[in-house]
Parts: sequence; structure tokens; C-alpha cells
Amino acid sequence: MLISSYNQKALGDVMIIYVAPDAEEQDVVTKGNFTRIFDPKTDTTLGYNVAHVSSILGAIDQNGQVFLSEDQVAQLNEALAAVGFKPELKADLSSKFIVGYVESAEPHPKSDHLLVTKTRVQDGKTLQIVSGSPNMQADIKVVVAEIGAMMPDGEIIWPGKLRGVESDGMISSGRELKIPGAPDRPGALILPDDYEVGTPFDFNKAQTLFS
Repeated sequence: MLISSYNQKALGDVMIIYVAPDAEEQDVVTKGNFTRIFDPKTDTTLGYNVAHVSSILGAIDQNGQVFLSEDQVAQLNEALAAVGFKPELKADLSSKFIVGYVESAEPHPKSDHLLVTKTRVQDGKTLQIVSGSPNMQADIKVVVAEIGAMMPDGEIIWPGKLRGVESDGMISSGRELKIPGAPDRPGALILPDDYEVGTPFDFNKAQTLFS
């Protein structure tokens, strides 16, 4: 997994790279332009801050999430190795926002407002996702933010538990997806029937959903 973001106005020429969820304890070590953030208990890399990243990748004209190509990841790995870090970054080109189909929605055993869904996504895979959306039900098409998705507000979706039940992703609302005209209240975005289950969610097409 690899999630990267860039905001020159706020942070300068620094790229933030995430490869794992936060740990209870974190430590950092800096070599050259790279600051490695890691779990000191396991030595697992959680991410990198890359200063002066344009000197490695060239000018970056994006703001927010940056989708790195395989060539760009290779350039970063080469630069990591040059300063003595392990070249451990792996390109992740898969779509993280997927049209899903809620196959079932059962009451949460420890909550009176949460539902435990089985939601089919890409490649025939079914995810268990806990949802608090008041309009959640079986037999609807929804937008699933899979593990590794970065929401428009910068939130990253990691595996988690809600009231002790595992949840592998998030069923998103139109508001959370920043779709123009979406209601400013909780509730899953229920997609029209012409959206195909298992395909990447088309944000451009969705701009007219509420118009």
C-alpha cells in the first residue's frame, strides 16, 4: 500500500507518504531528504516525509493526493537507497473508490444504530463493513472507500473495528465524497442502477447526481 499527498502552499516542497496505519508508539530517523516514520517495537515503516521532493520527481502541479506511477516510485526507491534506507516503496495503482453492492445488512451485536454489512466490490470480493448510515439496507448500490483510500478531506481509510466488530472499508455519503449538491446530513450515497458493481467510482460522472 502506498498513499502520497502534496501541499506546497501549506508544507512547502514536501511529499507525505503513508504505507501503514499509525502505531501506538512512533519514532523517526532522517537521512538526506527522507524522514522515516516507524514503529520502534517492530521496526515497521509507517511512512516517509520527503523534503525537496521536486529534486527527485520534478515539478509537482497537484495539490492533495498524488497518484505515483511505477516510474516515480522507482525514482523514490533509488533515492532512498542512495541515502541508506531500504528501497521498500511499492507502487499501488488500484482504484480505492469502488461501486459496491450491499448484499446484507444485519444489526450490530453491541449497537442499536450500527449495521454490519456484507458488501460486494471488485473481483467478486465481499467486504464486511460496519455502517451507521440511517438509510443503510440490503440490495442497494453504494460507493465503497476501500482500505488505502484517501477521502477528499484527507482522511485515510484503514482496517478498523466499530464496537468490537471488524470493518474493512467505509460506505460513503455524497457529502463525504464532496459531490456538488449532496445533502448535508448523514446517509449513504445510493447509486442509480446504471452504475456497475465492481467498477471504479467515476467522480466526474457523479458531479450531476444531485443536479
